[in-house]
Amino acid sequence: MKMTGKLYKGPSILDEKVVEVDDSEGTYQDRLEKCLVEICALLAIEVPIWLSKNTREYVRFRRTSFNADQFFNPVHFDRFEIRIIEE
Repeated sequence: MKMTGKLYKGPSILDEKVVEVDDSEGTYQDRLEKCLVEICALLAIEVPIWLSKNTREYVRFRRTSFNADQFFNPVHFDRFEIRIIEE
């Protein structure tokens, strides 16, 4: 599984990172969680709160975004987006 993560401030991309995990490691959910945690570490941000809207978006589009209010601490960006680019 390969995931990209992007930080947006308005229409501009502040930073973008890509991670890949071995598809033989655990369940799909385990791999998704591992990718999310690794992307957040590379971008030096905390892991956001995953809401039901994120599940709906992810199931439908293989991407979802997190708003600044889904983080416990203040952030320097407006939106964090993850997207699966390869399974």
